This record gives sequence, C-alpha cells and structure tokens, in this order.
Amino acid sequence: MSALDDPGLRRLWDAAAERLQRNGLTPTGTVVLNALSREERFAITGLLGRRVGERARVDLAVVESRLRLTGAPGLVSVVTALCGPLEDRAGKRATAQAERNAVWLAAREALASYGLGGQPWAEAWLESIRPVIGRADARRRVALVTTAVRCIARLPWDGPPRGRTELASSVAGGSHALDDGSVLAALVVRAIALQLEAPPAVSPGQRRDLWARAGVLSDEVSTTVLTLGLQPAGDGAVARAVRARAAAGCEAHLTLRDLRRLDALVAPGTVVSVCENPRVLEAAMDAGSRAVTVCTAGNPTLVVTTLLERLVDDGAALRYHGDFDWPGIAIANRVITACGASPWRLSTEDYREALSATQAGGVELLPLEGRPVDAAWDRNLSAAMARAGVAVHEESVLDVLIGDLLAPGAVPCVDAPSVPGVP
Repeated sequence: MSALDDPGLRRLWDAAAERLQRNGLTPTGTVVLNALSREERFAITGLLGRRVGERARVDLAVVESRLRLTGAPGLVSVVTALCGPLEDRAGKRATAQAERNAVWLAAREALASYGLGGQPWAEAWLESIRPVIGRADARRRVALVTTAVRCIARLPWDGPPRGRTELASSVAGGSHALDDGSVLAALVVRAIALQLEAPPAVSPGQRRDLWARAGVLSDEVSTTVLTLGLQPAGDGAVARAVRARAAAGCEAHLTLRDLRRLDALVAPGTVVSVCENPRVLEAAMDAGSRAVTVCTAGNPTLVVTTLLERLVDDGAALRYHGDFDWPGIAIANRVITACGASPWRLSTEDYREALSATQAGGVELLPLEGRPVDAAWDRNLSAAMARAGVAVHEESVLDVLIGDLLAPGAVPCVDAPSVPGVP
C-alpha cells in the first residue's frame, strides 16, 4: 500500500473517490485529469503500464484490474484506505426513494382500508402533506401517515364535541399526539380543511376552528368571549353568576364550557350589539349601559362564533360594528355573512360622517394599510375608504356607539341593504 500512497497518485485517488461515490461504489467509468505534473505523469504511467501526457483519461476498470494483478486489494478498498470512508450516494438515493415510495403506498393502502381512497379530497391531501412528511424522521413517516388516516376516518365525531386529547389517546396512544405544532396534527388538519373545502389553517385560531367543525375541541376553558348585559335563563350556577354580573353592570367572560352549561341566552327579539374592540364594551359599562353587548376582540375565535350562533338560535337580532380599516372590513364580512348580523353604523355615509367628525376634532387618523377588502353589505364603502385613504377605528366614534347602546327601549336593528349571498 506504501507504493500506492505516492503523492503523484493523490489526484487520481481523489477523482476516483468522487466517481466511485456517484457510481454506487463500483469501479466503472472514467476520470479525466488535466495539467498533470511530471511527478504525476510518472506515477500514473507506472500504475497503468502505459504512458500518459499532461491530460489523462483514466478508466477505473483498468485501474481495478492493474491493482488486482499486483496483488493489491480492489480500487474501493485502496481509495477508502487512502482517502477515507466512501458514501454510496446512488444507493443512498435509491434507499431514500424506496422509503418515500413506502410512505405513499402505506398512505394509499390506509385510505383504501377505511373506504376513503375514492374521496375527492384524498389525492389533494396526499400531495399537500409531502412537505410536512419530508420534515419528519424517516423512521416515523409510515406510522405518521397511517395514524393520520386512522384519525381522519374517525371524523367528524358524532354527538357532543369531544376533546382533542381524547381523540389522540384513542388513535395514537398518547393524549398529546395531536397537540398543535405536531406533525400528526398538521396532517389531520390539512385533511379536515380539504374535506370542508376550507382555506388552509395558518393560525392557532383557524386550526381550532377546523378541529371544532370536525367535532373536536382543543379545550373548552382557555379562550373566552367578552359580554355585557347577558341574562341567560335557568337556575344553574353559571346562569346565576352571569345574571348577577349583568345586574351589577359588569362584564362577563364566558368559556365554551360555560356556553354548554347555559340554556336560553336571550329572549327572542333581543337586539345584541356586537363590537370589535373591548374599549367599546368598557365605555358602555362606564356609561351605565345594560344593553346586551358582545365583543369579538378582533377576529372572532371559536368561542365568539359559538356564542353568536347560539344567540341567533335563541332569536336574537345581531348588529355589528367594527373598525373602518381593511382588517376590520374583513372581520365584519365574516360576522355579517356567517352569523347573520346586520351592519351597525357601517355604511358609506357612516364612514364619511365619522371621518368628518374626527377630522373636525383634530384627531390624527392613521393611513389605510394592506390590500383593500370589499364590504359585502355596502358596495360603495370600500371605494370611499380607498379614496379617503385613512382608517377610522371604533375608539373614534365611541360617543355615537354608546348613544345607541343607551337609547331607551329596545335598540332598533338597522336593516342591511339587500346584497346577494348575504343573509
């Protein structure tokens, strides 16, 4: 081996090592060496038994044969001894491809076994989860997709919603297997979204909503909805506590569990004012309002939409006010279209009046930012906002809103213009 460790052969062995790793560690193919020095030409000539010039094309099969004739071990052994361990890159790629194929084969077999293979969302789901599976430990991928399919086959759960930890324990053997951020949860949520033809979930709130629509609750106590003046019927402890806070003019934070324990929330025909910003509800309390008010605190979470749906089922008339900015219009679209609310001081004329009043009062308004959003209830509103170029937030019109909440008797519900697709 000492003769083979000649410095003049170093470039040959390095080139051979690179080629062998691409070849699956088989001594085939050629390597080309350029600008060979006198020392290198002499060493390679001695190895090959033929004279080489400054540029040499060396057949690795010939090198293998020459090594064997001299009693040396094969080319792979020599190069490994002189250059270090070699990696079978081709074999590694083939193994990785085989492992990937096994994942998708297992996924399709699992879908078929549960009668889901022919579902219109199935192929789209398999395609959408490729990047998610690619980030997982290769040894766990088959188990992950088959467990995900087993979980998907259980959804939607019938009857009262149950917890995500219960589902995780029943399908994956661990209560935290479907925790937010886990690969398994990501796989299942993507399937739920496709089944419901919903947009992909990109936030924790959106993921909770998708789970809930499939009959699975993340939990029932960690998020709340802010209310004022709500006086639910019944003699239960929760109902009595909520009524007591309403009588005292205090806010009540209700959880999903609270809502499950309450019967009728309002009398039919009750007007419920829904706002976006907690400051509106706080100002209503300060003014002594007892009007039933619900605050979404931004984009409605599951507990907010659950309450609004319950109120509608009880016969309430919802009206909604939010910020005159693009996120505010998007939220209003959701509440008005999905929950059947009427716009509350959200017309084009309301925007113009609010703009004039705030500017006359010397209030410095913020510019509108982001992509414009069309208001579903008023075709002219978004154009008027875009022309003015400024946002008007709820805090700027508190006096008007509180005046509505303090009006004697039942506050009339503003009728929305007829817009196709809007309840």
